[in-house]
Amino acid sequence: MTHNPIIVRTLTELRGQIWQWRGGGESIGLVPTMGALHDGHLSLIRLSHKYASKTVASIFVNPAQFAPGEDFEAYPRTEAADVAALASARCDLVYIPDTHSMYDEGHSTSIKITGVAQSLETDHRPTFFDGVALVVAKLLNRVAPDFTIFGEKDYQQLATIRRLVIDLDMPVKIIGAPIARDAHGLALSSRNRYFDEGALTLARKLNVIMFDCAAKMGAGMNVDAAAAQAKQDFLDAGFESVDYVAVASAHSLTPLSGGVLDRTSRLLVALHCRGVRLIDNCEI
Repeated sequence: MTHNPIIVRTLTELRGQIWQWRGGGESIGLVPTMGALHDGHLSLIRLSHKYASKTVASIFVNPAQFAPGEDFEAYPRTEAADVAALASARCDLVYIPDTHSMYDEGHSTSIKITGVAQSLETDHRPTFFDGVALVVAKLLNRVAPDFTIFGEKDYQQLATIRRLVIDLDMPVKIIGAPIARDAHGLALSSRNRYFDEGALTLARKLNVIMFDCAAKMGAGMNVDAAAAQAKQDFLDAGFESVDYVAVASAHSLTPLSGGVLDRTSRLLVALHCRGVRLIDNCEI
């Protein structure tokens, strides 16, 4: 049986439906997205069903998290296909606001997060998490969910949102979902659709080198030496450049270096593959 989600575009429509559900005793899960959906996004919808009786997905390409020169204009927008995919995953409501609805001409508020949002991504995209935190805060205030699901592929983003919710006393539980990968181990990403077959073959070497590096660190190899070897392996494989190969504590993202690991950690990688920036991570 086809499950057609409710589609709303205005805050008034959204809140009207949320209030109706709340009046009926429903619990609500939220999956924020920028569209161009893939199986990784749909796995978040399916996970939300386990926690909440109603699931909302938002589709909004957030200009506040793109720096000048990044791919905001080129970012794929595939609304009809996205709605069809969400229907197949039995999403209950799709919220598709326009830019003016999210940021009207008088909008003048920003959010600044330090701590877990420092270094790694912000060394290369300084305003990224400010923009992410702002739009997520607005979505949480608009939907007022009980649960919000984020994928672990954007691991620093997940840690940043958890910090945001704690610091601002937001009554929502943030749930991290395992990274969805293709049959070759490549982390699913909306930007993967930029690749031709040759670039896709190269991109699929990312996870192989990353997991090899994590295994070496877990077996006792010096952290700095293993990271340096992985960086060289990426370059030798044909990636244009490597932004970082870094190890951090799993919860606080405190950078770790030198010696042998003595705690559960996270290996995080960002690099460039045929003009596309890819990120990935794994537990050590």
